[in-house]
Amino acid sequence: MKKIYFAAPLFNEMELKRNEEYTDILEKWGYEVYLPQREAGLSAQILKDEKNDKLETNRRIFNTDLNGIKNCDILIFFLDGRVPDEGACVELGIAYALGKKCIGYKTDDRNLDFTGDDNLFIEGCMDFKVMHNLDELKKELEQA
Repeated sequence: MKKIYFAAPLFNEMELKRNEEYTDILEKWGYEVYLPQREAGLSAQILKDEKNDKLETNRRIFNTDLNGIKNCDILIFFLDGRVPDEGACVELGIAYALGKKCIGYKTDDRNLDFTGDDNLFIEGCMDFKVMHNLDELKKELEQA
């Protein structure tokens, strides 16, 4: 069973819910999914408990997610939003440097770049291909 790391923003109710919904779909397709919000937790929630040290919490989350990237076969980079999520960009770069298959997924048709494309370094990590719907994503995963 191939392991997928799901790199996406996770900072509001809508993003968290969407991430869970896509994870459910991927798991139904037969993949094991590392979902950072589920596996490592959310720093804002963890830090609400005054007993938690911010630096230690951040280190733990970083190292847990880093191991998730190291242990995955495929990274899916969710590109929706006004700009790509900074943390997901770093996760993408790490996965690419480790030789992981990186797949872009974008349903949002907003673009900041006048050419209509995303940043060439982000797209380059994904072999200049971005999937735009679940059918395309499923087909790309089957070929990975």
